[in-house]
Amino acid sequence: MSSHPNLLDADNSVLLVVDIQGRLSTAMPATDLQQMLTHGQRLLLAAGLLDVPVLLTEQYPQGLGPTQTEISECLPGSARIFSKTGFSCCAADGFKQALADSGRKQVVVIGQEAHVCVLQTALELLSENYQVHVLADSVCSRRVEHKDHALRRMQQQGVTLSCHESVLFEWMRDARHNHFKTISALLR
Repeated sequence: MSSHPNLLDADNSVLLVVDIQGRLSTAMPATDLQQMLTHGQRLLLAAGLLDVPVLLTEQYPQGLGPTQTEISECLPGSARIFSKTGFSCCAADGFKQALADSGRKQVVVIGQEAHVCVLQTALELLSENYQVHVLADSVCSRRVEHKDHALRRMQQQGVTLSCHESVLFEWMRDARHNHFKTISALLR
């Protein structure tokens, strides 16, 4: 099927989950946090069905704790988890190699905080010639204005902003897709 080069393709995408950890999450606005967790669960379940590789990072887990249960319970068995202290995921040992080994060039990014780790990762991935899609409805920061500034900055630099439902439907492309009913049921 011929398509626009900026549409996401499940066979060319990686889902990157950035630092959704309990101690960090307690500082997030409650509504934004709940939305990020719900959307993250949907994306992870769809990624598992569609064989989209999942890479997940944890920022200084000794201090900020592990990935939140709502997310870790939805991880596909093939998900790769990276601990880091650098703010960009690209600084995590083995991360860039795992991404390169996937052979995929589209990176869908969710997580926290939008103005720190998400932003630095997105910009670095752009410089490595990846097509980066940050999901504006699936990232958060402690302060809403920090998230807003980060999203504007990333978009100005060439990051594609999207939302989780767009990703799910782009990954499927057609209502005749084998997993359409299962994935569309996640949105109810």
